[in-house]
Amino acid sequence: MMKKKSIPASKPLLILFLCQIISALDVPLDSKLLEELSQPPTITHQSPKDYIVDPRENIVIQCEAKGKPPPSFSWTRNGTHFDIDKDAQVTMKPNSGTLVINIMNGGKAEAYEGVYQCTARNERGAAISNNIVIRPSRSPLWTKEKLEPHQVREGDSLVLHCRPPVGLPPPIIFWMDNAFQRLPQSERVSQGLNGDLYFSNVQPEDTREDYICYARFNHTQTIQQKQPISVKVFSTKPVTERQPVLLTPTGSTSTKVELRGNVLLLECIAAGLPTPVIRWIKEGGELPANRTFFENFKKTLKIIDVSEADSGNYKCIARNTLGSVHHVISVTVKAAPYWITAPRNLVLSPGEDGTLICRANGSPKPSISWLANGVPIAIAPEDPSRKVDGDTIIFSHVQERSSAVYQCNASNEYGYLLANAFVNVLAEPPRILTPANKLYQVIADSPALLDCAYFGSPKPEIEWFKGVKGSILRGNEYVFHDNGTLEIPVAQKDSTGTYTCVARNELGKIQNEVHLEIKDPTMIIKQPEYKVVQRYGQVSFECIIKHDSTLLPTVIWLKDNGELPDDERFLVGKDNLTIMNVTDKDDGTYTCIVNTTLDSVSASAVLTVVAAPPTPAIIYARPNPPFDLELTGQLERSIELSWIPGDENNSPITHFVIEYEDGLHEPGVWHYQTEVPGTQTTVQLKLSPYVNYSFRVVAVNKIGRSQPSEPSEQYLTKSASPDENPANVQGIGSEPDNLVITWESLKGFQSNGPGLQYKVSWRQKDVDDEWTSVIVANVSKYIVSGTPTFVPYEIKVQALNDLGYAPEPSEVIGHSGEDLPMVAPGNVQVHVINSTLAKVHWDPVPLKTVRGHLQGYKVYYWKVQSLSRRSRRHVEKKILTFRGNKTFGMLPGLEPYSSYKLNVRVVNGKGEGPASPDKVFKTPEGVPSSPSYLKITNPTLDSLTLEWGSPTHPNGVLTSYILKFQPINNTHELGPLVEIRIPANESSLILKNLNYSTRYKFYFNAQTSVGSGSQITEEAVTIMDEVQPLYPRIRNVTTAAAETYANISWEYEGPDHANFYVEYGVAGSKEDWKKEIVNGSRSFFVLKGLTPGTAYKVRVGAEGLSGFRSSEDVFETGPAMASRQVDIATQGWFIGLMCAVALLILILLIVCFIRRNKGGKYPVKEKEDAHADPEIQPMKEDDGTFGEYSDAEDHKPLKKGSRTPSDRTVKKEDSDDSLVDYGEGVNGQFNEDGSFIGQYSGKKEKEPAEGNESSEAPSPVNAMNSFV
Repeated sequence: MMKKKSIPASKPLLILFLCQIISALDVPLDSKLLEELSQPPTITHQSPKDYIVDPRENIVIQCEAKGKPPPSFSWTRNGTHFDIDKDAQVTMKPNSGTLVINIMNGGKAEAYEGVYQCTARNERGAAISNNIVIRPSRSPLWTKEKLEPHQVREGDSLVLHCRPPVGLPPPIIFWMDNAFQRLPQSERVSQGLNGDLYFSNVQPEDTREDYICYARFNHTQTIQQKQPISVKVFSTKPVTERQPVLLTPTGSTSTKVELRGNVLLLECIAAGLPTPVIRWIKEGGELPANRTFFENFKKTLKIIDVSEADSGNYKCIARNTLGSVHHVISVTVKAAPYWITAPRNLVLSPGEDGTLICRANGSPKPSISWLANGVPIAIAPEDPSRKVDGDTIIFSHVQERSSAVYQCNASNEYGYLLANAFVNVLAEPPRILTPANKLYQVIADSPALLDCAYFGSPKPEIEWFKGVKGSILRGNEYVFHDNGTLEIPVAQKDSTGTYTCVARNELGKIQNEVHLEIKDPTMIIKQPEYKVVQRYGQVSFECIIKHDSTLLPTVIWLKDNGELPDDERFLVGKDNLTIMNVTDKDDGTYTCIVNTTLDSVSASAVLTVVAAPPTPAIIYARPNPPFDLELTGQLERSIELSWIPGDENNSPITHFVIEYEDGLHEPGVWHYQTEVPGTQTTVQLKLSPYVNYSFRVVAVNKIGRSQPSEPSEQYLTKSASPDENPANVQGIGSEPDNLVITWESLKGFQSNGPGLQYKVSWRQKDVDDEWTSVIVANVSKYIVSGTPTFVPYEIKVQALNDLGYAPEPSEVIGHSGEDLPMVAPGNVQVHVINSTLAKVHWDPVPLKTVRGHLQGYKVYYWKVQSLSRRSRRHVEKKILTFRGNKTFGMLPGLEPYSSYKLNVRVVNGKGEGPASPDKVFKTPEGVPSSPSYLKITNPTLDSLTLEWGSPTHPNGVLTSYILKFQPINNTHELGPLVEIRIPANESSLILKNLNYSTRYKFYFNAQTSVGSGSQITEEAVTIMDEVQPLYPRIRNVTTAAAETYANISWEYEGPDHANFYVEYGVAGSKEDWKKEIVNGSRSFFVLKGLTPGTAYKVRVGAEGLSGFRSSEDVFETGPAMASRQVDIATQGWFIGLMCAVALLILILLIVCFIRRNKGGKYPVKEKEDAHADPEIQPMKEDDGTFGEYSDAEDHKPLKKGSRTPSDRTVKKEDSDDSLVDYGEGVNGQFNEDGSFIGQYSGKKEKEPAEGNESSEAPSPVNAMNSFV
């Protein structure tokens, strides 16, 4: 398959393509170069194959061509030479092949009917046009005939025949009356495709004498009229209903042949009473979505852009209440020839090879024939470099005489395709097209691209030099592109200088100099900062910059990524932005942008506006809505709207916002139209066609927006052709052989009229192809199949509706689908920088093999094994991606002294290409990690035993271990440091001759040949007496923890008057230990302020001349929840007691009530005091249970401590025999002196929750009063 290399240019491409076997020449788009190069002729414009002309006007047969030297033109007519010099009526335009046949001065168009073909010829070959069939249009008169009146019974069917005269092209038929008004049509009365007028059943109102058929011949702009037809309907009672009968087509089946790409029209018209309804189905399939339309009240099925898949049986069914009838139309879709691969121009150097490919499809399969310079290739002059193989011509070792124009003809019974493609063999010495002494300026640390556009045949070799007498540039710090460009990926100050480009081939050599300057980057050294300011205050943002002295910077300030408000309160200084009299609208993000001709930097800060201290002021409010909207001055594209403003509410109206509703397309949705100043109450509004407008107005002041006004009356504008085309047109292939064209569909009101469709056009860029166009329904996507892989296309999408086309759309460039890259990067090299970093280089793959947008390269690398352990592990591949056409990258985070493999792959939009061969590299040794552990055991009077583990990551071959240690005195001062080197194969050591009862600190690390690794430290103490140590000790550390505190106790053995301290911290944390001093010589301490539900570590130590510590203990505080107590409200005895008290109170109340009624007195208060229980709690209103006894501070009960279990952790709720489990509602606590206390602590009596007072339902009287 032929590939194309993309070269940026601003002018249309003259010659560009690739060959299957060897890449052909790329001809740069340099106007001066193109004027000098020889080129065979190319047909650029020609008349259509079937050319119908107006017999009253001159006939213009177009034939335009280009070439170097300019081509000469000749014509054939009906297969023989057409000598235009012998016909005074025929002239040829200067510098053109276009013929002008003078008809208006006495010539007759019929005399020039025939088949014409144009030939454009120069010394390099001859190109030919299509066969252009010239036929004058005809609009004959209607034959005279006597038309009898039609007398029809009410309810019967009727067909009024039109039978228009046969014209060229066929006329457009329509029915009108004597007043030139179109006859109304409906499901009952409609016009068929043949022009006849069909009545499914006639009604009395069909009686008239002026049924007139008109034939309009567009080419001659004439209309022919048939004689009027009279129809009289007579009534009979009752009218007989009838089941459906097909008027057209007749019979039960018929056939239809249509060509691929055309519009398929199938018709069914039925008679019957009531009027039948038509329905269409496709047997064994579905009607194609998005291409199927129903016309003429569903009597016509229309399928656009038909293909072979649309062949099949289509059934129309006519049905009314009495029955149904159907007809099956067998559709066969044939195809005129269409291109799969059209031949493309070929530019070669002498001795190169190439191919021309001509592939077409159709139904039936088209035949392929070749011509050379317009002559069948079988009788054309022989060319030893040419070989014809069916649809392919193969060229081998071409010479300049091999230049020619070849024609490919693909034809079948339905048409033909003809394509010209030239072979141009050029022998040219090198030329450099980049201007001499061109200056390039680049920011430091950025890529520098120095151009050397060139041309030559054979293709020249390009070399670069720095300086006048410098050596040729090579190495990884440069990238040499195929188009001659030199890239310096990271330009530095020393890159400044003159660079020379040399182009040479076997025909010559040429050179050119360019200059490179490196500039300092622009920086913002003082950025704007976040500010908070009160309303009506002042604020300033700073933006101080540093830049290259030769560059002129410009500073721009933005607000919320838009321009600053046009307000004199905003003052822009050299290095700052100041805002005076700040308002709420000034709230937002402010950005300082600094631009030079080479770079740009920016920085942003947020401004927050807060309210000033409140002061008494007038109450402001939003305005009231406008009212009394009125529409005047109605025109097709404009209208005047006026209104009366509502109350301002103490804040002047700043502006009015006008909104509109489109009741035709989006009823109920309001859109912004425009806005006008608050002093204006009328506005002239621009309108769009085919929109049913309603308007409303919103008033705005500083407080906010009013409610919208009531809508205005509706105004429906007339239809028109679209004013605009779809936006965001794109062409991106989803498969290697297609092009998916997408666009944003027009909104409903943008259609400007009914029948919105789109004309989608495309052609391959840089190839002399004509546009291919299709008209699609109101969709937003079209897929072009059978495209070459990843080639550029010119695309345009034009809107149209029933009234015409939108303006000519602009063209966009898209690409057909990408495919996976074909080759892997070559010459992969690895440079190991150090034990953890390596640099990988590779050669870029040729762009033509990428077959898509080059996104970059991926480097896959993985560790094979560690060289120190010789053990393999699970392979975990890592991936680094390098964007763009980069040819090197750094691999960080490698493990020292290891073996690695890597490969490189190129990436495009489709995916990754094949991997390069695996490259093996090794990292050198590094320093090891710290030893895995260090234990100190077996203390004696003068010795300690050390044991250790080897480093987890040796990072090389261990050579030795280094042990350093020094004594620590009672004031924690360090003594002299002793160093010992230990062989690498040792794992333990006994240190002797140490001082007794002395603390030592040890530092231990491993070494490789590179150096020492990180160290591990430990402390240990020698003992005082081996027989009966007098050394004090602390043992049996016990903890009892609550939610936020814990009681620590221990046992001490040793001299009196020891000063104890407690150290604690979160278990598993690396934070430093917290230290608490114990007062006196007590053996307990309470830790307070702990976090509930947290595990802690604790140890106890003694200070003094012989400082020491206990082993660590671990405990966990309780979770933060209610205290675990026995709920007294659930105890049986308590419930009984409460019932008795309630009964007693009730009796006392009754007695008191009786005594009061009798006038006596009873000491209720004293009785209640005598019997009241101080522990009675009110019942909870939320759940009906009694209140609980609880400690006022609501502490959790303590967990029972353990006596230093083997796992060094305190188990929660280890025993059911807990002090908390005894007693009802008792909290177990430790006082600060360590003694355990247990007591009842009564809560304050709980206040009952206040319930919501029930509101009374309003009485009917109140309701009526409120209503009145």
